[in-house]
Amino acid sequence: MKSEPYTIKARVWEWQGKGSWHFATIEKKDADEIKKDWPWPRRGFGSIPVNVKVGITSWKTSIFPEKGGSYLLPIKKEVRQKEAISIGQTITITVSVSI
Repeated sequence: MKSEPYTIKARVWEWQGKGSWHFATIEKKDADEIKKDWPWPRRGFGSIPVNVKVGITSWKTSIFPEKGGSYLLPIKKEVRQKEAISIGQTITITVSVSI
């Protein structure tokens, strides 16, 4: 299993439903690499626990598989505010699986 973090570029978007959840979609090629490196263990809904860093801000969360084969990364309001992240912006994300 890979111990080095993944560096990913992804666009931030807002889920159009109840609440104002913000996500970045991890592209399929990056998602395929994560799946290959970390086939198990998975948590609820097939999620994978991760440590994430954007800019100087780090936090723990999980990435969630989506139907198209990629992963969704939720981005907390606190992080968006600290890093001045807006909808439609492409950000650089460092992701480490935390098992």
